[in-house]
Amino acid sequence: MTEKHDCAVIVIGGGPCGLMLAIELGRRGVPVILLEDKTSPARFPAANATQARTMEHYRRLGFAEKVRGQGLPADYPTDIAYFTRFTRHELARFSLPSARAAREIVRTLTGSWSAAELPHRVSQMFVEDVLRAEATACPSVSIRPGWRMAAVRDTGTGVEVDAEHEGGRTTLRAAYAMGADGGSSTTRKGLGYSYVGESGVTRDFMGGRMFAIHYRSSKLYDVIPHPRAWMYWTVNGDRRSFMASVNGRDQFNFHTQLRPGESENISDSEAKAMFHTALAAPLDIEIIARSAWNAGYTLVAEKFQRGRVFLGGDAAHLFTPAGGLGYNTAVEDAVNLGWKLSAVLKGWGGPALLDSYESERQAIARRNTTYARGFADSLGLFVPPPELEDEGPAGEAARKLTGDHFNHHARFEFNIPGITFGGRYDGSPIVVPDGTAPPPDAPNSYQPTGCPGGRAPHLWLGDGRSLYDALGFEFTLLQLGGKPAGAAGFRAAAEAMNVPLSVVPVAGDEARDLYGADLALIRPDQIVAWRGNASSEAAAVLRRAAGHP
Repeated sequence: MTEKHDCAVIVIGGGPCGLMLAIELGRRGVPVILLEDKTSPARFPAANATQARTMEHYRRLGFAEKVRGQGLPADYPTDIAYFTRFTRHELARFSLPSARAAREIVRTLTGSWSAAELPHRVSQMFVEDVLRAEATACPSVSIRPGWRMAAVRDTGTGVEVDAEHEGGRTTLRAAYAMGADGGSSTTRKGLGYSYVGESGVTRDFMGGRMFAIHYRSSKLYDVIPHPRAWMYWTVNGDRRSFMASVNGRDQFNFHTQLRPGESENISDSEAKAMFHTALAAPLDIEIIARSAWNAGYTLVAEKFQRGRVFLGGDAAHLFTPAGGLGYNTAVEDAVNLGWKLSAVLKGWGGPALLDSYESERQAIARRNTTYARGFADSLGLFVPPPELEDEGPAGEAARKLTGDHFNHHARFEFNIPGITFGGRYDGSPIVVPDGTAPPPDAPNSYQPTGCPGGRAPHLWLGDGRSLYDALGFEFTLLQLGGKPAGAAGFRAAAEAMNVPLSVVPVAGDEARDLYGADLALIRPDQIVAWRGNASSEAAAVLRRAAGHP
């Protein structure tokens, strides 16, 4: 950089996307300033599901266990259960493992769930505590609470960000900026980009204005006569809702859809009455906080980048939260952009590298918002039969029909290895295709494949480590099946281009069969960039993967 900059990258927004980008850059020694308009962390529970792929990225960075230790007690079940009312008829249940069990069974799973990590059920506010601590621990990262971005400008050779704060107004200069400043993103609006897609979708549930309360009660589990769950849903004709356990003891987050004529500007007693209608039993609760939000969004920004300014997280895509895909997609935005920005700033990344961010992540955003809409439709377009809560044969039949639907729905929404692991970057300018086609994209099944453009297939090594634990922090060349040939060409090309490259031999036919080749080049974000059986074109492969046309 020839002009004086305050840092290399300015990150606007301190949610999961912004914090994760700061960590990815900070771990690589890139100077970052993160602007966060809040002066203290958000403490309202939201985004309760960390998917397995996100946990694998946390593992890559060394703090997956810190995240898994947050939220529910280690032995608390993470079941999803459906009821007419929380204390009345149980309709359906999908049983899922506790955090302790997840650590144990992940090593026994194959096929769709062959992974280094399983999902974890935890409120985003706890995850953000971990992310903030990890970002703060990076010497090159400066987090500035209470700093609000007022304007961002691309100067052609860098960016300028006007920031308002308690001390006045400051103009910061950097090489690049990322707007991760939420659904009402000032960055996106400043770039002149709009969302494209659906908003204002109406459904019997999960389509309209939602009202939430974060509350405390030490007696809820005494009142509910059913086995404990992580997430509770009510299905009935007048107060559909869902409720997540925040800490497995005495804190919960309750959401319901506002009916026509209902206002979010209500008293505590009126808010409690909404909850009691869903509970169907007396219980004294303490309201800690309240919030309102809109369900029914399937929105993706028309562009993710203009020059040196990028968009990520809710600034780039807005979900109805069915499936918990919004926060997890945001984290992968940061993972994708982080290594690319670092590579370009350090000189070994070419001009196509940053251009690939939009082509790769916008397609994933469209895919994931579409899947979330499908989950919301399955959940919210189901209209409860009027006899659902009746006693007698008609009520029993209605509950059987409803239970069948939600037993199917729970597995549709919450058993999603295909969405979690199956996102692909086919057609990316920095992926080298080999003429093969990937397996079909399906939400509830995933077929591991070495076809370039997708997540590197996972396996456990003979020494008990995950393959992902053996990968280098930047590019890795896997030598599969114990064949030593091929590494020399890639090493020479990497040295000539100053591309950081680790070479990892993986013995055994299982690895060779899994990847379908003797060699596989793995990107820093654990995506297969290329596979083949010889290194004769190593220089061309590495040039393309590193963004040099």
